[in-house]
Amino acid sequence: MKKIRLLCAALLAVSMFLCLSPAAPAQEEAAAGNRILVQGHASLRITTAEGKVIYIDPYTGDGYDLPADLILVTHDHSDHNRTKLIKNRNEGCRTITWKEALKDGIHQTFDLGWVKVEAVEAGNNRNHDIRRCVGYILTFSDGKTLYVSGDTSTTDQMASLGERQLDYAFFCCDGTYNMGMEEAMACAALVNARVSIPYHPAADQAFIEKYGDRVPEGCLLITAGTEFTME
Repeated sequence: MKKIRLLCAALLAVSMFLCLSPAAPAQEEAAAGNRILVQGHASLRITTAEGKVIYIDPYTGDGYDLPADLILVTHDHSDHNRTKLIKNRNEGCRTITWKEALKDGIHQTFDLGWVKVEAVEAGNNRNHDIRRCVGYILTFSDGKTLYVSGDTSTTDQMASLGERQLDYAFFCCDGTYNMGMEEAMACAALVNARVSIPYHPAADQAFIEKYGDRVPEGCLLITAGTEFTME
């Protein structure tokens, strides 16, 4: 069986795997490939190799200064859709929410040329209606893929995602409104991405102390404010 690699470990290990840097203009970041800034909670900022900027579930953290080219929102809860934080938007900036992504109950695909966005199943029986929530798979121009779970527990679709050989995957794991860390690790095994990252919440020292010695081999917890290049 193909060995599953999860991205989780203590803060001292971060420099071994990630290229850390403060936010920089998109033009300067372009040469570094696709870069992900973990802003906190479920908020991510991606700067693509072309210098395009994508925000996912804006809510908290820093790094909203770069002009947006694409805004993705997984569902309507207030801790995922503070799009007003993104004051600078390039001409033609597109916002895709669960409404467009799950049109008439069918998960949609959006090909923007420089990135393809596929909506996938998300939700649970707690307070996330599967008819009003989505996750996203992004495929970038270099072929790299990124799965963002959104607020969810295990879904029927996750097993089929394992056939996609995805590169990176973010799994929510708050354990209150969504699945906890144990279930998130099981979902990571189903999806079987090359690198899996727990978020919602992003790791802090308490999270690392609680889970640092319980995660599978090769795991790395990424703290809020960390920026790294997709390898």
